[in-house]
Amino acid sequence: MKARSALVYTVLRLLVFLVPFGLLMLLEIGREFYWLSAIFSALIGLSLSILFLRRPLDDLTAGLASRRAHAPATQTDEDIEDAASAEALGEAPAAPGDGIPSSEAQPSDAQPSDAQPSDDARS
Repeated sequence: MKARSALVYTVLRLLVFLVPFGLLMLLEIGREFYWLSAIFSALIGLSLSILFLRRPLDDLTAGLASRRAHAPATQTDEDIEDAASAEALGEAPAAPGDGIPSSEAQPSDAQPSDAQPSDDARS
């Protein structure tokens, strides 16, 4: 990501808000109800940024996406916790990233002792 694209987009977004806010504050009603001027400025700024700031936003997001794609692969917090709990229980850890805890990785044939019999077994 280029810092220039982030800086350009940030400055343009601030200008798109501050210019309408300054113009609205020049009006007497804008000074009396400054919060209303801020709301209208935010709506105007949002509309203008959607219409006119598409290219700087695309540059910024493309830079972020390429930076994320080139980032080194790291272990997720979930994988670390699964490995720690498996180690504490003395089990073999599951493969990283499969999302299946090691206790569920191999099905157990044991039935729970408090299981209710089915309707077929009662009759």
